Amino acid sequence: MYEQVEEVIEKLRPFLIRDGGDVELLGVHDGIVRVRLLGACQNCPSSTLTLKAGIEQALMENVPGVRELEQVF
Repeated sequence: MYEQVEEVIEKLRPFLIRDGGDVELLGVHDGIVRVRLLGACQNCPSSTLTLKAGIEQALMENVPGVRELEQVF
């Protein structure tokens, strides 16, 4: 599952980088994906929207077994 999650994140990464940010995949355990937002994404007021409506949605649609996305600070 880790590799599948990594593939989806790699497809989303250019959009984050374009806005001055990035995302780091920290791990996947029992369907819970843990990430850390970097750069401009760390303090962006839209970071929750980016995580839930963007990254989490894409993961749930493309990687069977993903249940949730958690942000680690």
